[in-house]
Amino acid sequence: MQLSDFDFDLPDGLIATRPAQPRSSARLLLAQGHAGHEDLHVYDLADILNPGDRLVLNDTRVIPARLRGKRLRDGSEGAAMEVTLLEPQAGGLWRALVKPLKKIRDGEPIAFSADFSAVLEAKAEGQALLRFDCDGDDFETALNAAGAMPLPPYIEAKRPADAQDQHDYQSVWARHKGAVAAPTASLHFDDGILDALRSRGIEMSFVTLHVGAGTFLPVKVDDITSHKMHSEWGQVSAAAASEMATTKANGGRVIPVGTTALRLIETAARDTGEIAPFEGDTDIFIYPGFEFHVADGLMTNFHLPKSTLMMLVSALMGRDRVLGLYDHAVAERYRFFSYGDASLLLP
Repeated sequence: MQLSDFDFDLPDGLIATRPAQPRSSARLLLAQGHAGHEDLHVYDLADILNPGDRLVLNDTRVIPARLRGKRLRDGSEGAAMEVTLLEPQAGGLWRALVKPLKKIRDGEPIAFSADFSAVLEAKAEGQALLRFDCDGDDFETALNAAGAMPLPPYIEAKRPADAQDQHDYQSVWARHKGAVAAPTASLHFDDGILDALRSRGIEMSFVTLHVGAGTFLPVKVDDITSHKMHSEWGQVSAAAASEMATTKANGGRVIPVGTTALRLIETAARDTGEIAPFEGDTDIFIYPGFEFHVADGLMTNFHLPKSTLMMLVSALMGRDRVLGLYDHAVAERYRFFSYGDASLLLP
């Protein structure tokens, strides 16, 4: 399989820079089986799913990981620096992307505000290790005050993050802090649709996968089978695993909301073929030929050309089927990517 097999033409005007309001008014492209589709809306979801089906929701919480500051050298301000936090490390350090990394030396601080700064401890493989001047609750308070939501590059190229993104780029059930990118299919849900789903008898389980900045990394090899996926930390609790197993045993469908939830539950079933509790890092790469053990469908947004997520949905539905759906979505002017519309894929 070649990278070009997962390419398509996308007009720039279809890249969404703000989400639909209200959230559940986003459009929903329903695809069931090998042919056909329906143009619906996310608020129709309770009428599409069956009582006894189970949605799997990623409850990670996005941190305001984008920081802008000034390098300090010899007591004076120097180059402007942009920092994107990636993940905490042992000993109170943070792994981060720093731009421009070449303009800061080991041991030099970056000031983000009058009382919030970090020192560059080391550089490795194009990334930085930073030590902040506070920790615990003080760090969280300072980060919330100085940081911005780390919007994807295709949105930030059109506009900077603002205060509205603090709300928009977070699911209503976000709980466990640690993501630097949102599980964007989750952004379509509001309290009204959650109430409608529960009233219909559709059940929900929560899992956690802290989405990393690697989700935006391009595939750089022509032969996709040689691509190395980034690693992300996730957890499927014993209770969530039991709920999914019970749903399948009772004839219901397990439908993850978002590719992050799907990748996590398939990781949790990789050893035995059955869903089991899991905690740790996953670098699972799902492309055509993959055998699904847990997911009976997927709710997801529309993805970038030649991305690993295009490969994932092609594994679920078939490449030709997916490309046909994307041709329809482009023709009907669905909105693409993180703040865009959604699809419900039921093979």
